[in-house]
Amino acid sequence: MKRILFFISVCSIIFSGNFSIADDNLDFDNFAIVDDTDDDMNMEPVSLNDDMGVLDVKHFDIGGAMLGMNYDEVYNLFFNNSSLYAPRQKDSIVYTINKEWEYNLDYECRQNNIFIPDQLKKCIYSLAKNRGLLYVSEIHLERTFTGETIDIYMTSNATDNVVWKIVYKNDVNQMDGGDEKFSNIREKKILAFWQGVIDKYGIPNSGEDKWISSENAYDPMMRAYYGQLVLTDNGLNTTDSSINIQKSRENFQAKPYAF
Repeated sequence: MKRILFFISVCSIIFSGNFSIADDNLDFDNFAIVDDTDDDMNMEPVSLNDDMGVLDVKHFDIGGAMLGMNYDEVYNLFFNNSSLYAPRQKDSIVYTINKEWEYNLDYECRQNNIFIPDQLKKCIYSLAKNRGLLYVSEIHLERTFTGETIDIYMTSNATDNVVWKIVYKNDVNQMDGGDEKFSNIREKKILAFWQGVIDKYGIPNSGEDKWISSENAYDPMMRAYYGQLVLTDNGLNTTDSSINIQKSRENFQAKPYAF
């Protein structure tokens, strides 16, 4: 219930439009905001194995989460309904401002003579909320009984705030010690994990560890590691980044130079 009330309160802030450029009454400690970063995307060329066809990777799910889901769908699945996975105890929902827009807002606030770091941060966040530029960028889930986690990464509001990457992790690659028995146990855990992956998704159709929907690395694909699955739509993420770059340039509040 607390998470639901918090979500409603955040939405009311974002869409109310009641911010001044230097509102000192805002409380930014109630939720996590992280800096936007350049995603480390694996854009290596991919190809199909002999005698293998493409797969419908777009409709793969990890714990019920799928590429292209919007925020409401993810929230309802893991926050409003019973699921194997629950929101992690701290900062299960993380917000971000695209850095291109953050640079714009930083400049705009400074043009209004706001320079003190704390006040500058509040000014940037205020403007970002008011203009719909602050968005849910990450959702973090955990299954404490088994040590599994799911990290969901979402595009900005420019592309409807949808899932573009899902990262699943477990502890099968960890060892409790250096003895032979621990090595043996680790190997069996890895084999059981891989068998479970193949049972659900089928045999990889690209190399030994990739499931691809085409031979274009920008299309949906999944890659498996020891104790980890990474499901991505790099094309969607790239499109989102390009739109934000273009729109931020078009909406940059430049001084009214006259010459």
